[in-house]
Amino acid sequence: MKKITLAIASLLAVASAKADEGMWMLYNLPQAVYQQMQAEGFELPYEGLYSDKNAIKNAVVNFSGYCSGVVVSPDGLVFTNHHCGFEAIRSHSTVEHDYMLNGFYAKSFEEELPNKDMFVSFMVEQADVTGKLDSLGINRLKPSEQEVFLDSIENAWSKAVRAADSTLRLEVKPYYEGNKYYATTYRDFRDLRLVFTIPKSMGKYGGETDNWMWPRQTCDFSVFRIYADPETNGPAEYNEKNVPYHPASWAPVSLEGYRDSSFSMTIGYPGSTNRYLSSYGIRSRRDAINEPRAQVRGVKQEIMAKHMRADEAVRIKYDSKYAQSSNYWKNSIGMNKCIDSIKLIRQKADFEKKIRHYQDSTGYLKGQLDFDVLGRLYDKRMDARRAYTLFTETFFGTNELATRAIRVHNGMKVNGPENKKSKQYALFEDNSDKWDEATDKEVYAALLKNYREQVDVKYLPEFYKTIDSRFGGDYARYVDYVWAESDLMKSGKKLYVNKKSFMKDCGVKMGMDITEVMADITRAITAPMDSIDMQERWLCAAKLRMEQDMPHYSDANFTMRLSYGQVGGFLLGGKPSGYYTAAPSIVEKMKKGDRMADYFAEPIMHELLSAKDFTPYSDKTTGDMHLCFLTNNDITGGNSGSPMFNGKGQLIGLAFDGNWDSLSSDLLFDSHLARCIGVDIRYVLFMMDRWGHADRLLKEIDAK
Repeated sequence: MKKITLAIASLLAVASAKADEGMWMLYNLPQAVYQQMQAEGFELPYEGLYSDKNAIKNAVVNFSGYCSGVVVSPDGLVFTNHHCGFEAIRSHSTVEHDYMLNGFYAKSFEEELPNKDMFVSFMVEQADVTGKLDSLGINRLKPSEQEVFLDSIENAWSKAVRAADSTLRLEVKPYYEGNKYYATTYRDFRDLRLVFTIPKSMGKYGGETDNWMWPRQTCDFSVFRIYADPETNGPAEYNEKNVPYHPASWAPVSLEGYRDSSFSMTIGYPGSTNRYLSSYGIRSRRDAINEPRAQVRGVKQEIMAKHMRADEAVRIKYDSKYAQSSNYWKNSIGMNKCIDSIKLIRQKADFEKKIRHYQDSTGYLKGQLDFDVLGRLYDKRMDARRAYTLFTETFFGTNELATRAIRVHNGMKVNGPENKKSKQYALFEDNSDKWDEATDKEVYAALLKNYREQVDVKYLPEFYKTIDSRFGGDYARYVDYVWAESDLMKSGKKLYVNKKSFMKDCGVKMGMDITEVMADITRAITAPMDSIDMQERWLCAAKLRMEQDMPHYSDANFTMRLSYGQVGGFLLGGKPSGYYTAAPSIVEKMKKGDRMADYFAEPIMHELLSAKDFTPYSDKTTGDMHLCFLTNNDITGGNSGSPMFNGKGQLIGLAFDGNWDSLSSDLLFDSHLARCIGVDIRYVLFMMDRWGHADRLLKEIDAK
């Protein structure tokens, strides 16, 4: 009877914490959460998540540090999203062999394409190291000092781990705003090869028109393979003698599908959430980060799109850049609309009143957590924080000239003899396959003009005076001049960094001006950061103490997390959204392809998706060929490519997006409104089969 009472109490605790909310660590998943998962349809034992030899965690990977993926075969096949493989696909594409446009299928191991700087990471284990770090004095340091201290500890512990097993890597990260610390051990495989991708028309179907929207028909997947040392089956740098990796376990792929309200679980590597953030922090996020980010990217993307439409070679070079930029352009716009529509700042402020009352009644953190102080700190740095966003969005990663100008002053490798400074030089290799001169010039000129219009004069680099005095305020002429005259843009040209002529170079001088302003803005926003971080940490601690009878998850930080819930729709414009899309819906959209580029697809796709019979990929319950589906799983950026499992731990889809109402989820999750959008694994297999004729891969996957 006592056990039953305790079980009921724990379930009630989860229910009061919003049952389907949360990005839970598998290592220490609260029993109450596991019991709730069971109540909703999860059938595996607790050990089947993390600790068993065949635990689900062993099949899930961090994909190249920015996405998630899942191993689906005994020969190391990995499923992830098409947009996660975007850069790999682009890098192998040429005008003659455009894999982005036409897709790619390696018909043998020998045809699988290696990818520079790509990898997958398997999580081996996690451990709570809070007590160890406390004993070493981490809490006696300022937040900025703690980061340096943590790096040194991580390096020391990593050496010990590598001494025992050279294939392992260790990370130590803060959780719960720095109130807890966990160490995670990984094994990285760096020989990752492209195996299969469908044409971009399908892998990114709907483009920016449908991004963050429902209904969706995007077949957002790509297939890679892990290669390993032929003798050890362990990690190895790329070598043509490497062989397919043979994992101890992999995720079974299911053809059974799902029903409305059936259990769904997503496991992956969500990047960043800020759900413990104060109301003052949310205001800063809205006004000083999201709004200026969207504004600058809108200017940049309009020019990029114009040049991409005009030239296929330019399109190939900028496809990935444009996609990365536009994703968080739309995200920023949508998040701000959600923040305002649900009155999130007011919600947070009301909750903070409850914490004030708790402080008054208990004395907890009295004299430390001070909301008035926190508000003043955020107000003090608001202007500089907005300027910082505008600055980075203007000068960082927007064009090759600015990139080189900044890089030459910030840690670029210097070559030449150590004992002869006059002979030491920096050099830029030819990377013209990644950018287009006309596009970059127009983008940079437009951004320089826009930046001036958005910021106070004190944030302008010195070269703006040159633009006025020498070029009559003509930004395009200034960019043309620097591009032509500076040695920075002469690939292979030695830049002798210790000679007087170096600082006379107009591009080098421009880079110094940018670097000096960057330093000024950085100082302005970092000055109050220690104080802000401590206040936010105490705020989190107060929430955890006040709600200590409830389980709490930490904010996402690109470590493996589990979210659970159900398949199901939501109210869209006051009407039921439906929980899946079917083949006829994409056929109807394709008919608009001559008017809307985002809805274009090749004639073969029209034909395939107009079929009368989709056996064995049609759904056994509805009879339809399902394309995409909805769950209330809690996800964010980084979850792209995350496997979606049913209650038996079988793969039913890949997460690739959220709906419009989920865009405030980084700050507050609402299971009634926020939805995870996944591509149905049967849609994936259908395209591999009927379009790609990838028989060898389908046999290897052995879906049932």
